[in-house]
This record gives sequence, structure tokens and C-alpha cells, in this order.
Amino acid sequence: MKIKFPTPGGVGEVQGDPLQSRRCYVEAIRKGQKWSVDEAPDQIPPSKKGKTPKGEKPGEAEAPAKVQPAEELLNIEIIPGNPDKTTRVGSHLDEEAKKEITLCLHGNADIFAWTPQDLERIDPQVITHHLNIDPNYKPVKQKKRHFGPEKDKIIQAEVSKLMAAGHIEEIQFQNGCPMWY
Repeated sequence: MKIKFPTPGGVGEVQGDPLQSRRCYVEAIRKGQKWSVDEAPDQIPPSKKGKTPKGEKPGEAEAPAKVQPAEELLNIEIIPGNPDKTTRVGSHLDEEAKKEITLCLHGNADIFAWTPQDLERIDPQVITHHLNIDPNYKPVKQKKRHFGPEKDKIIQAEVSKLMAAGHIEEIQFQNGCPMWY
């Protein structure tokens, strides 16, 4: 990635290395410390700055390991006896803290939304979505995006769930151009 920005002496450029950024991120997570912009370059050994191993092109290095949680997590059933409705808490918490969190979760189990139907509508006085459309302009239909058959099924299932819950609905413009609202 390259970023260009204006400076008093002309246009400045910063070239980023996604692999090095990922390594720094993983190392920061592992060490549990925060780096400022001034400190990060000092942490990179001089032999690694801006270089890749011989015969290797940038971006071909091994994929960085997936970042894992800092500690093991314990599953807690929010509704006792229902293994589908769980959340996780840190395993290094002391027993008193675990007990308090568990009691709080059990006592507030009714406020969790497990399906789209569980979500209550937001009062329009709080916030309202408004399409700022000038009626003098003709709507333009976007180019259809093509996904694989698996993603099409997932998208259709998600749209069906949201429609069944009443969160979205299809509206038709005067020219017959459909839109989800």
C-alpha cells in the first residue's frame, strides 16, 4: 500500500509492507504492549528492514499465523440447559469474578438477541434512515455483482431472515427499479 500526502516540500509518500505490519501486530499482541509510531522502527532488526529472503518475492512469505486470544476462553451458557446460547469469558479470571459475570449474564438473559426477530425496532425519534433522493433524477440500476453459488445461497438466506424479521423490505421506484430498504 502506498499513501501520498501533501507536505511543505512537495508530495510525501509512505510505502507499507503488509507482511511486516502483520508481524508487528502479532508481536505487539503477544507482548501485550503498545507501540507508538516512533518506537516501532527501532524494534525491527536492521537485517529485516525492507528486505525479503533471497529468491522470495514480496508477499510470497509464509502466511502469518492466525492471532489467538491471549488466554483460553470458557464457554458460559447464558440460558442454563441451552448449549446454543453461550458466550465466552477469560479462564484466568478469579472465581469470584467468574461467578459475578455468570450471575449478571443469567439475570439479563432476556436482553440478548439470538435471531433477527429478537431485535426490537429502534424508535424513529432516536434515529431514522432517510434516502436523500432528488425526484428529478432518474434512478440508475447498479451492475449486478456475481458471487459463487455458495455465497448466493448464504446471501439469499440472510436477506430472507431480515425480511421475515421485518428489518428490510423491497420497495419499487416509479420506473420499476427495485431497492432494499
